[in-house]
Amino acid sequence: MNATVSANRKGDRRERELVNALDEAGFAVMRAPASGSATERELPDVLAGDGETFYAIEAKSSAGDPIYLSGEEVEALLFFARNFGAKARIAVRFDREDWYFFHPGDLYTTDAGSYRVKKATALAEGTDFPEFIGETEKVTLDEVATDPDEERREILEAVRDGHMPVEDALDVL
Repeated sequence: MNATVSANRKGDRRERELVNALDEAGFAVMRAPASGSATERELPDVLAGDGETFYAIEAKSSAGDPIYLSGEEVEALLFFARNFGAKARIAVRFDREDWYFFHPGDLYTTDAGSYRVKKATALAEGTDFPEFIGETEKVTLDEVATDPDEERREILEAVRDGHMPVEDALDVL
């Protein structure tokens, strides 16, 4: 089996994994069977909705770093999402990590017009799966610094400075 076939199978498996996770989270979801090269129409990899918000998702996964998308892929996603009435999202998954979501406009654009997501960027700036499905909400340290709850700020600073594991902070908060 050549590397391209193996990579395509892995990509298909990752897309199915994302579809199953969204389904388990209560979304109506489908994998576009004609995405990629199977049709002349450019379709997103996944369509998902929860009755209020609808997403057109281009899913990419990689064992390495970074993940690239062509300008054409992103333009096709934006075109489809706009015409369908959905929010365009890029979902990325690196090996041994969860899914992270980005609006295409938040991705780094290369000089050649491609889009790039580095693993470090996904972990630091991406919307993680629980936040994407509405289970949690990301709070920055700057937002908390204006919060009158001093203890909460101190806990988050302890996490930031490496003095407290995230799991412990979640238990306390």
